[in-house]
Amino acid sequence: MESLFIPLSLVAGGLLAVQAGANTQLAKATGSPFAATTIQVLIAGLLLLLVALATGTAAAFGKLPSAVWWHATGGIATAIYVASTILLFPRLGAVVTVGLFIAGQMLASLFLDTFGILGVPRQPLESASLLGTLAVLFGAGAIVFGQKGAAAELSLLTLGWILLALVAGAVLPVQGAINGLLRIGIGAPFPVGAFSFAIATLSMLIVLVASQALGTAPKPDFAGLRDMPWWGWIGAVCGATYVTTMFTAIPVIGTAATVGLTVAGQQIASLFVDRYGWFRLPRRTISALRFSGVALLLIGVAVIKIF
Repeated sequence: MESLFIPLSLVAGGLLAVQAGANTQLAKATGSPFAATTIQVLIAGLLLLLVALATGTAAAFGKLPSAVWWHATGGIATAIYVASTILLFPRLGAVVTVGLFIAGQMLASLFLDTFGILGVPRQPLESASLLGTLAVLFGAGAIVFGQKGAAAELSLLTLGWILLALVAGAVLPVQGAINGLLRIGIGAPFPVGAFSFAIATLSMLIVLVASQALGTAPKPDFAGLRDMPWWGWIGAVCGATYVTTMFTAIPVIGTAATVGLTVAGQQIASLFVDRYGWFRLPRRTISALRFSGVALLLIGVAVIKIF
């Protein structure tokens, strides 16, 4: 089972880069990133509901009323992460923001593994785990500074935006751990994923309505969906795969290893997206420092998992 989740986590991370490209098209088509994300999480939830029905595990939904209430709140993390992304990308730049997200994910993962909270199997802090986590963090730093203009953006950061980015990254492994507890409670993975996305959809609807009421976001226009390329819809599949992989892999290979693998997969896929301009995104030159950062990510994950 463990040998299965290692490549699956890498692939799930790679799909996040695909999801970013697809959701960019969906956001352009609707004119609203909040509306695009609401559509994406709704479709992801419906897809997992269909999978639950097809696999005969939909009966597990009947156990939801008996579950501990906060075990059902994992989907809120999606809204926190997405809203933070929309706030931070224009202010800090995409590369710096993602680097801080990675740092937040790894620090939260190390905390969950070390103290064994939220149902995560306890893994005492050892030198190998600490060195591996540091390698991933240094790799994230190399990726950030390997992107042109990132250092200038970083110099303009305020403490508040740094903390928001770290928290937004940290909620992802926490979401995986909470969804894992819900899985233990109801006994089936796909209903957990479907319910998590249902909560995410409700959360995003609240964010969407609030942004419209406050006038802080453009009004959605769904006419553009007719001209959107077909692959603009595949973000839901990517998101559903990522979320389901996270909460099924964490109990088996640990939080730090799961997060490290998904981050590494995301960065490997991003190299190809940036180098060749996939998904109609601008082409970017890949520096040697950025390549080194991705290599450090992989080395750090290997140290965490093997030693």
